[in-house]
Amino acid sequence: MNNLLAVPVLLSLLGAAAAFLAGGRHPALQRAISVFVVAAVSVVAAVLVWLTDGQTLVLWVGGWPSPLGIALVADRLAALMLLVASLVSLGVLIYSTGQDEDEIRRETPVSIFHPTFLLLVAGVSNAFLAGDLFNLFVSFELLLFASYVLLTMGGTRDRIRAGSVYVVVNLVSSSLFLIALATIYSATGTVNLAHLAERLAVLPVEVQGVLHALLLGVFSIKAAIYPLSAWLPHSYPTAPAPVTAVFAGLLTKVGVYAIIRTQTLLFPDSGLAVLLGIAGLATMLVGILGAIAQVEIKRLLSFTLVSHIGFMVFGISLGSTGGYAGTIFYAAHHITIQCTLFLVTGLIERVAGSTSLDRLGGLAKLLPLLAVLFFVPAVNLAGIPPFSGFIAKLALLQSGIATGTPLAWALVAGSVLTSLLTLYAMAKIWGRAFWSEAPPRTLRNLRRFNDPAVGSAMPGLMVGSTAGLLVLATTFTVAAGPMYGYVSRSAAALMDGSYVLAVLGGGG
Repeated sequence: MNNLLAVPVLLSLLGAAAAFLAGGRHPALQRAISVFVVAAVSVVAAVLVWLTDGQTLVLWVGGWPSPLGIALVADRLAALMLLVASLVSLGVLIYSTGQDEDEIRRETPVSIFHPTFLLLVAGVSNAFLAGDLFNLFVSFELLLFASYVLLTMGGTRDRIRAGSVYVVVNLVSSSLFLIALATIYSATGTVNLAHLAERLAVLPVEVQGVLHALLLGVFSIKAAIYPLSAWLPHSYPTAPAPVTAVFAGLLTKVGVYAIIRTQTLLFPDSGLAVLLGIAGLATMLVGILGAIAQVEIKRLLSFTLVSHIGFMVFGISLGSTGGYAGTIFYAAHHITIQCTLFLVTGLIERVAGSTSLDRLGGLAKLLPLLAVLFFVPAVNLAGIPPFSGFIAKLALLQSGIATGTPLAWALVAGSVLTSLLTLYAMAKIWGRAFWSEAPPRTLRNLRRFNDPAVGSAMPGLMVGSTAGLLVLATTFTVAAGPMYGYVSRSAAALMDGSYVLAVLGGGG
């Protein structure tokens, strides 16, 4: 069963090659290859979730002995994140295939989009399964390459400008990561995570602090933690809807995952947890204040994305089993909710020709289904009971209160304020885009779709995939008990040293 760990990465890479070879002459074949590959990765991820609930799977690539080779490792945390990421990627891929041919050529050219999208899936999969820091670095580089291509598709001025900012920021973080790798290897003689967990503990506290600061700086850029988050709201809104959705759902969570993994394995007692808590509080507040100042839906949602990363950092900074359980549940929930909201925004832009609140109105009356698709994830994001957003936030609040430090209480207060302001931001979108009177521009754009040659205002595949992700997000509410039990076991395993025993002991 350990060999299954290589399948998500290898299958995605081989699928990318096959989609590239199919070329632009066979768009239907490219779509079929991409959907099949991501669906297969989802099935493998589901099997890994079942297998890892009780053991940690380890694969030493090439049969090299530990700790010399490259290790792929799947525990409950890695398997859950892989499953949610692959299901969300599948939904986004189906959404993109539902676009009209002219929209595909303009927004997501098939010959470019599908191979690059599969490379992105390979990078995300490898990041979640990486058992050493160098393999994690390779994953980030693969993500950088794929995301830059996806971000600049269409070659418009705004996308090239946003892509330039994105690539410069990420090249800086990659350089810092290489410096961190070199420093860690020179100090310990290894980059294997399990091996590092043993060797870092014997280093002087000052050296540990420097190494931790280097890694935390790199992963904070990837996760868009304030003050290293300014690049995100300027980069994501310019991309096509499917690209923005998958970016918002996945890329920052890879950074959060890397922080969880290094914080629990390598630096469980680091004094930087206090700094992390302060950064989490600032991320929540600055992000949501930026969101409520926006009148463009994509930018508003991009700021809420930054803000809600702060909730996950809140849980990590507590350093408790309850805090990590709340963070894992929140991350899985947020991937689906944020991605769904960006897909709905893509439908709004298609229907109304704009995502500016100054140019929208009347959508609840004109398209009630679109209103439902927005309303449910919006109130979930705001944390309205009984949705999963409320459950995740309640878990974090309980952990913060149980910790009882002044910083923990400040984080509790900040998270409550952020939730209220998130509700205000969602109500702002709802009131202006759905309840207000429809402007002539929206009515003209809807009348355009009455022409059979133009196509449907809301194609079935686009609506169906968005609804599918909404159902997936609702699963976190309906099955909250079993799922929270799973993430609690995952959090407990992060703290008990079983990961190190599984990797260096040769098996689960």
